[in-house]
Amino acid sequence: FTQQYQPAVCRSNPTPCKDPTDKLFTVHGLWPSNLNGPHPKNCTNATVNSHRIKNIQAQLKIIWPNVLDRTNHLGFWNKQWIKHGSCGNPPIMNDTHYFQTVINMYITQKQNVSEILSKAKIEPLGIQRPLVDIEKAIRNSINKKKPKFKCKNNGGVTELVEISLCSDRSLTQ
Repeated sequence: FTQQYQPAVCRSNPTPCKDPTDKLFTVHGLWPSNLNGPHPKNCTNATVNSHRIKNIQAQLKIIWPNVLDRTNHLGFWNKQWIKHGSCGNPPIMNDTHYFQTVINMYITQKQNVSEILSKAKIEPLGIQRPLVDIEKAIRNSINKKKPKFKCKNNGGVTELVEISLCSDRSLTQ
């Protein structure tokens, strides 16, 4: 379950973001993995049924925006579904279940990285922080899960771009 820090994503991307970003970690995707080989991807070419996710689109726009182009959330979600979500069966049954699972993980299971860091008094103020402090805050909040960090060097400054949290097959731990 990967979340991206919007300002760092925009600064590290060759294509500039079209709109101002929020100083938040938002969902990048829920990606199945394989411990014994390459990660599965592109398991279907079936696109997202926008009618089936109509009732949750407002929530998805908040927690899972297309940071690079806020006019095309559905395109981003579709790409994530085809490339990653479609490979999660079981336990992911279909596109609707994929998106609902992400909402549950982010909100119900309290795996919202921005909220976790804020509770630990780690705020996005442009102050450099040791990764060990960020890791400790996350581990203390989510069943001792060890996060995976993705950082990028941007103009001589190393920025935290993404944080990934692993789950078991039930997607509850």
